[in-house]
Amino acid sequence: MKRLFLTMVAAMALGSCGGGPERTELVIQRFFGECGAVHGSSTDVSAADTECGILTTLINKFEAENPDIRLRVNVVAWPGYPQLSAQIAAGDPPDLVTMHQSVISDYQGRELLQPMDDLLREAGVGADTFTLAARRGVTKDGRTYGLPWDTIGRLWHINTALMAQAGLMRGGRPVLPNSPEEMLEHARRFREATGRPYLIQAQVNAPDFHVGNLYTYLLAQNAVIFPDERHVRLNTPEARRIVELFRRMNAEGLTTRNQDFPAATATFINGGGGIFPTGTWMIGPYDTEAQSPGRPLHGNYAVLPFPRLWGQEAAFVDGHAWVMPRGERSEEERRAIARFLRFLALHNYEWTRTGHLPAFQAILDTPQFRALRHRSDIAAMAATGAQLPDYVQRQSAIQGLIGEELEGAVAGIEPIDRALADAERRVNELLAQMMPRDSFAGR
Repeated sequence: MKRLFLTMVAAMALGSCGGGPERTELVIQRFFGECGAVHGSSTDVSAADTECGILTTLINKFEAENPDIRLRVNVVAWPGYPQLSAQIAAGDPPDLVTMHQSVISDYQGRELLQPMDDLLREAGVGADTFTLAARRGVTKDGRTYGLPWDTIGRLWHINTALMAQAGLMRGGRPVLPNSPEEMLEHARRFREATGRPYLIQAQVNAPDFHVGNLYTYLLAQNAVIFPDERHVRLNTPEARRIVELFRRMNAEGLTTRNQDFPAATATFINGGGGIFPTGTWMIGPYDTEAQSPGRPLHGNYAVLPFPRLWGQEAAFVDGHAWVMPRGERSEEERRAIARFLRFLALHNYEWTRTGHLPAFQAILDTPQFRALRHRSDIAAMAATGAQLPDYVQRQSAIQGLIGEELEGAVAGIEPIDRALADAERRVNELLAQMMPRDSFAGR
């Protein structure tokens, strides 16, 4: 359907202008918002900011430098997966799509995505150039299913003025705990010195918040969270230790309570607490506050990976990638896709200005990247970052089920053992309803 439409458009264009070179058209589907009114046809990527602005300007720049290729950009409401599924079902998929790496398995497991190893080689992009975290994110069943675009994850965003007031700064850097016991000791000292909570947490309508903490510290303890594609393992001593810590923090008033994400953000930027564990995508907004005279965070902002409380350094991460739905494409279209992928890879540094970590090790190692504010402090996450096993599907739905149970346990409403058992049961019931991955083989 899409190919027929494009052929008709090309034919009408040729007929109306008396001939001329035919442009290869690609349909690029992305989220990250719409900002054409601001960036229009600008190609000055260095002048752009925000996810939307940088990506819009990059696409404009590619078209300006490749006049034989036209990118038809379809901006979808975040995250865009219902629309993508409908397009695939209708036999009219886009050529390239932005997709969270944690979602790739949902489509790859049903053979709805094209492996991209050959295409990336044609683009001159080797998987060995990716960071360790990025490579993990796009590798499924031993094949590469996307061009990784970044690594995203949760960090500790820190108010250094309040940390100094509590005596938790040394050499100009925050002092973070190295054990659950030390975290409680720091939090109590902070509360006594400042009258404010040590942690700021979005615990309302944000199931991913507690799950991010749980996954991170389970990975740190080398716990097997999903032993196979049909089961989760949550009712364990490792998980119990994690939930007990955050339940204690909540019970002692060492963290905010009953706040959603907007309220928690307002608390942090207004100096209402010490540490807000939230994503890489908030580095830009918070650093802007830190650069604004008269604001509570002015000159008082740092950001670091989660501290090692158990086991080893670990970070539960995700990332964005460019994936290619299965579909018929001409050689000209494949070559155009390869050129666009190469262009994106060469300009991955620009994307890191959003706060996300680069997908390429060479960019991570450059002085240019390290010179960006706070980036050298979080760069380790590109190596320590880990995701769930590549056979785990429906990760967003699973996150919601676990998060619901953890909210009650952390708040003290439900016993920890019962919450973990219920979360395990509910996830296993969901996974039991799914068709086996190998049932799609050959389709």
